Amino acid sequence: MFYLEPHRRHPVVEVMTSSPDPGPVSEALPDEAAWIDRAQRGDEDAFVTLAEHYHGRLWATASRYARSRPELEDLVQDLTIKIWRGLGSYRSDAPFEHWLMRVAVRGCYDFLRKHRRRRETEVAEHPDRPDPADPTDSRFAERRDAWELCEQLLAELDPKDRVLITLLDLEERGVRETAKLTGWSESNVKVRAHRARKKMRIAFEELNLER
Repeated sequence: MFYLEPHRRHPVVEVMTSSPDPGPVSEALPDEAAWIDRAQRGDEDAFVTLAEHYHGRLWATASRYARSRPELEDLVQDLTIKIWRGLGSYRSDAPFEHWLMRVAVRGCYDFLRKHRRRRETEVAEHPDRPDPADPTDSRFAERRDAWELCEQLLAELDPKDRVLITLLDLEERGVRETAKLTGWSESNVKVRAHRARKKMRIAFEELNLER
């Protein structure tokens, strides 16, 4: 559950556990600076407004790392808590969305590290895709197989490398942006990404040999 204060249920729980409407990220929040200022001063309703506005971004980011719908919902709530608790560190000299995404990416990294051993024994399932109307649909089967293969290869990586590959290859972010989001140096990002891709290629070749 999402709590802003001990033992107090807050309405934002319903927002955080619902799948956002499909489509692009919503337009800029009107008077965002005022909402942020109010939230930083402890106004929970102002924070709910921010959380609702950026829910789609958090959901999309978390879905790259979660392996089931319940896990995705829990991760989004955890990220929202991190953002609420870290609001005091935000400075208006940078876009709020950039700061929020840094918190989200680092929160996903912490999540992978914390749950790595448990996830090694679990079977992955797509966290945010409904069953097809026609279970024999070959296109759905192909997408499902591709996702399962991608998840299997990513599972070969340690948490840091998985975050890098997700940002660089799945989300197609640049090295500089990835470095800013993770807090790691650009050279570290390049070296680790090269090694991670090599490891994934080897794992892919081994999978093909087994078939």
